[in-house]
Amino acid sequence: NEAHAATTGNEAHAATTGYRAHAATTGNEAHAATTGNEAHAATTGDWAHAATTGNEAHAATTGNWANAEVSGENSIAASLGVDGKARGTKGSWLVLSEWRIVNWKYALVCVKTFFVDGETIKADTWYMIKEGELVEA
Repeated sequence: NEAHAATTGNEAHAATTGYRAHAATTGNEAHAATTGNEAHAATTGDWAHAATTGNEAHAATTGNWANAEVSGENSIAASLGVDGKARGTKGSWLVLSEWRIVNWKYALVCVKTFFVDGETIKADTWYMIKEGELVEA
């Protein structure tokens, strides 16, 4: 419980198990995973994925083509890079962004939040933002 793991470097992974035990990575294709209530996973880097299991557990990614996944009520999966995807179980939240190339560089177009109710927004389904709308990925 409350034990943390952090890595820096491409393809360097961090994983924790326990209540409030956090995992963080920095680097391309470096993944973070946690298991436990209030245990958070965060990644920065392209193709770097974050996943959590447990209630009130959050997964956040800021790299391009990176995914965030949560399984637990009141959890948040946030994917904020180019072509990022997120999914969660019923009772969780998804935060997604959309980017477009403007003047030869990526520009942030929108950031949206969605509640996974199991009907309108399906549980355990990957989503992303395209043309300002939530779409299955």
